[in-house]
Amino acid sequence: MKRALALWLVLFGAYAATLGVDAIQGERFAPREAHVLLSADAIVSDGFVDLRHEYRDRAWRAFSHRGLHATATPVDGRLVEPQGLGFPLLVAPAYALGGPVLVELWLAALLALAFVLGAALGRRLVPEPWASAAALVMGLSPPALAAATAVSPEGAGALALSAGALAALALRERPRLALAVACAGAIAAVPWLAVELAGAGAVCAVVLARWLRRRSRGWAALVALDLVLFSGVLFVTLHDRLFGGLTPYAASRAPGSATGLDSAGDLAARAPRLVGVWLDRDAGLLVWAPFAALAFYAVWLLWRSHRERLAFAVHEQADVEVAAGFLAAICAAQAIVAALLAPALHGAWGPARLLVPVLPLAGALAAWGLRFAPRAGAALGALTLAGSVWLLAGARLGEATLAPPAGDVPWGGAERVLPRFGGGLSTGAVVCTAAVAAALAALAAREARGRRRGQRAGVLRVGSRPLE
Repeated sequence: MKRALALWLVLFGAYAATLGVDAIQGERFAPREAHVLLSADAIVSDGFVDLRHEYRDRAWRAFSHRGLHATATPVDGRLVEPQGLGFPLLVAPAYALGGPVLVELWLAALLALAFVLGAALGRRLVPEPWASAAALVMGLSPPALAAATAVSPEGAGALALSAGALAALALRERPRLALAVACAGAIAAVPWLAVELAGAGAVCAVVLARWLRRRSRGWAALVALDLVLFSGVLFVTLHDRLFGGLTPYAASRAPGSATGLDSAGDLAARAPRLVGVWLDRDAGLLVWAPFAALAFYAVWLLWRSHRERLAFAVHEQADVEVAAGFLAAICAAQAIVAALLAPALHGAWGPARLLVPVLPLAGALAAWGLRFAPRAGAALGALTLAGSVWLLAGARLGEATLAPPAGDVPWGGAERVLPRFGGGLSTGAVVCTAAVAAALAALAAREARGRRRGQRAGVLRVGSRPLE
């Protein structure tokens, strides 16, 4: 408990250091944040998210110097915007008590708690101090710092996903009805915070149901699934009634669909963004948080452990493999959403915004990689923290902004060799994607050759055994 409290205090203190830093030039809040605050103001003053009175009274002047314009068309006389219902409801009490500043502190506290739970997830894979060290570095990374006090649902989503994943792993060991309800509640809250997190929440729900069913806990599984399904049905029904569609984006004035996809060709054109979410020079997670590369190393360790069947030799390794695979699946689901379904990788938000909800889970995976590569992990951690110092120093001592971070990242211009993914298929993006694909293919071929050699060696050992 003391370690968890210390971790939370360090992270919360670092996040509080970003208070008052402009999101964009001359404005504390980016437009999308200001619209959330406007919805919170409507809930506090009118008891509902209908924004007609707020725009009429120009309530946005309390937190924005620039005029805000409605981003949705009225539905049945109501003006409700794409920020939805769940997240404005979450921040409305803090807004009522202390205005935008208390909202920022509240969200910073939630994200810090998410990384505390991430450390607990890391202990499912490795002992201390690796778990807390990885959670600390990931929690202090520039993407986390930029998202901590942003009035955006990523931090709260990180807490919901971390709580759901931790409860699901606990249920796998000791299925209990109360824990199943708590786990289902965390999962059910995910799409209400942001519909972009529904894919990661669905992975959690499916795995939860599978584990409970395999342990003959039908009643607990039924209650948990009923809660998740009820939340889903309520989500669809309520949004259809209020927004005129299945999601809050149904009422949006933006042209096209919420994802920006109009055909299968558009989806195929975004394939390079599967690399871009990691290596884009402006928004890639690995550019801003090199320490996250240890999560990929953990996936490699998982593959090697499974291939060599270490779980048969070490019983505890089976639990490690299951936990790591579960966390990797949630991270992969969110990465696919960020790469293929998000309209853009770049905008008025912090780097790797849609990957922030799975940063605590990625930190748990990175803890496994850190244990087996401590020197490389220390170097990657130092690079990550250097970026964080640059971000805070630029914001406090200069005129840097957070959404997105202004200026060059502190790599001496080396990041410019990486392409910028987005706005069509650029030559650099195609070349970078091809290089990554070739590296993965070479790695797979090497593993296949090693496996065949191992199988042949096993056959020779068996064949050379003397007859009894």
